[in-house]
Amino acid sequence: MSRLTRLSSVASGPYAPPAPARELTAVSADGARLHVEVHGPDGAPPVVLAHGWTCSTAFWAAQIRELATDHQVIAYDQRGHGRSPASQACGTDALADDLEAVLEATLAPGEKAVVVGHSMGGMTVLAASARPAFRAHAAAVLLCSTGSSRLVAESTVVPIRAGRLRTWLTRHILGSRAPLGPVTPLARRILKYGTMGAGSAPHMVEACARIVHACPRKVRYAWSQVLDLLDLDQGVRELAAPTEVVVGTADRLTPPVHARSLAAALPHCLGLTELPGLGHMTPVEAPELVTGKIRELVTAYVHVKEGA
Repeated sequence: MSRLTRLSSVASGPYAPPAPARELTAVSADGARLHVEVHGPDGAPPVVLAHGWTCSTAFWAAQIRELATDHQVIAYDQRGHGRSPASQACGTDALADDLEAVLEATLAPGEKAVVVGHSMGGMTVLAASARPAFRAHAAAVLLCSTGSSRLVAESTVVPIRAGRLRTWLTRHILGSRAPLGPVTPLARRILKYGTMGAGSAPHMVEACARIVHACPRKVRYAWSQVLDLLDLDQGVRELAAPTEVVVGTADRLTPPVHARSLAAALPHCLGLTELPGLGHMTPVEAPELVTGKIRELVTAYVHVKEGA
């Protein structure tokens, strides 16, 4: 395990990142290099995990630990996050390019996978929805705690009535250039308020805080500007793969209004699950449920050839 991974994650328990079976570098269209981890046995049904803003592959530790027993789990660091170097290019086209690069680097021609995106990872899926490589490899999709537009206007991180003042305050909070600093008790309380449900266990908060605080300040700011202007509504309408949507009812970053809009606009929505009292970090806050949804999608939509 690299020094960066050790610093950005917990050392033991369900949120300690498992060691990958192998690691590789996928090269995106503009030359950006992406750190990719492959867990589980070769030939097993593949699952591809795309994490969100300020996170890393460590965010998926609970899903990787459970799924890698009988699935091939592919997780990658978004550009500038985790072990993927920062790039000057930040935007939805870059997100789509990167996902295509990962799919082509890890899956055989015609091989299908369940693609899972959390937050900005879900937006990555929407950005790539019409891309040839995505359509060739995505058997089904799970979108967790995400949205396609109006992210700042709809956010409830600032607990006042919706309007210009709330939008202005939210934009400046989420787009702050200030360093997050060490993971202190106050930092944990702030992160829990902004991103997790009130009932989230301390070990869940600790794991998320370590991951988020490890994201470089410049990367956090650069991507906040992309999310501020996000408009992927067309990508929702072009996502042809069977798609399930999950959201926490206490999500302040991408409130349920986003998930409901996605479910209404998706061409092949399998269902919307709203998790009472949970916040934005659904794969961490409800690991068994998210993992179970992934397994169900694999069973229904991924067909592995015998002897593979």
